[in-house]
Amino acid sequence: MAEMYLGKTTGKPRVVIIGGGFGGVNLARKLKHTQVDVVMVDKHNYHTFQPLLYQVAIGAIESDAVAFPLRRIFTGQKGFSFHMTEVQQINPGLNTVTTTLGDIHYDYLVVATGANSNFFGNKEIERNTMPMKNIPEALNIRSLILQNLEKAAVTTDLAERAALLTFVVVGGGPTGVELAGSLAEMRLNMLCKDYPDLRPEDMKVYLAEGKPKLIAAMSEQASVKAKEFLLDMGVTIYNDVHVTSYNGDQLVIDNGVNIKSRNVFWAAGVKGEVPVGIPQDVVVRGGRIQTDEISRIKGFQNIFAIGDVAAMITPESPEGHPGVAPVAIQQGGHLAKNIIHLVKGEHTEPFKYHDKGSLATIGRNRAVADLGKIRFQGFFAWFVWLFVHIMSLAGFSNKLVVFCNWLINYFTKNTDNRLIIRYYDTETKMVDPIAK
Repeated sequence: MAEMYLGKTTGKPRVVIIGGGFGGVNLARKLKHTQVDVVMVDKHNYHTFQPLLYQVAIGAIESDAVAFPLRRIFTGQKGFSFHMTEVQQINPGLNTVTTTLGDIHYDYLVVATGANSNFFGNKEIERNTMPMKNIPEALNIRSLILQNLEKAAVTTDLAERAALLTFVVVGGGPTGVELAGSLAEMRLNMLCKDYPDLRPEDMKVYLAEGKPKLIAAMSEQASVKAKEFLLDMGVTIYNDVHVTSYNGDQLVIDNGVNIKSRNVFWAAGVKGEVPVGIPQDVVVRGGRIQTDEISRIKGFQNIFAIGDVAAMITPESPEGHPGVAPVAIQQGGHLAKNIIHLVKGEHTEPFKYHDKGSLATIGRNRAVADLGKIRFQGFFAWFVWLFVHIMSLAGFSNKLVVFCNWLINYFTKNTDNRLIIRYYDTETKMVDPIAK
């Protein structure tokens, strides 16, 4: 198997991309009709639109709507091949990548592996909280929420019911704010419809954030308005605090607050997914790989990193760029140009990030928008958020499905996607199909 992957060549320089996220996909697209062969590897055969994972988690849309087959994205692209495999190690001295399918040779290697949840070394929190960085994790959250609502509807133990109906989101960035807002909407619009024996006041939603303000990367105006929206929806917010422990039942915050809950969702930080073979001395804060201004990993000539796993340390960005999709997309497109420059022996061009703005939705008719110097909130910001996210989805069918789902949800204040397809076991962290 290894010989097949090492020997298959057209004589053109080979670019191997690890990861089918925003950066990897755009890089591969931009290398179309160029004098290189492109090989993409990923442990999944689909691209995930991560900004909408929280909507999968709360049952607003189905998981298929935020995923798209990688092979379909590149249908008809000559010189491109995809392999669903897991990378085991990078071998810089041999210019190969060791995978579960064998060794793949590269002339240029691009690490676009993205990021995963960062629990900051707290194993108890890692074991007992629910992260949300991929589709399986979002589906686990959906199952847990619905399972606990079912249990709360029948238990006669009032303390147990309170714990089952208490939801805590840790992390006040865009993901945390959007998830907390969705849970609050579920409490206001769905709970009594689906569970007549439960009351909205029985369900509690908390948001704990380590910084003094929510969505700190956005403007002060957006942060203040987001908090105002959440408070108006009944969310209890703790700013400038840190969760110190959670044993699956009791959550402890360093401001002295203890919360009894069966539902704690972790959105408090990320760290880069760094493959084995990348030296640790180039891994900087947040588990990100340090690169130069053309995305080349420090100490290497033909290995690059883009997206959430990369930290482009320059005088203009001393801590790297934010871990958001637009950065990965722009870095992928720019790196494609520079790889062609390198192949032709031409001078490369430094990367410059063009920040087109930030959006975050807090709920129905509630969103905040920072578009350059233009800042606005409320219904129009929410409408812009809807349009941008629908247009950013891969595939016409996904765009249509999500639009129809949102249209139905908007007018009915309900959704048909709250299905427990598989049971999530909080003890084993395993999922099982529901028995026939």
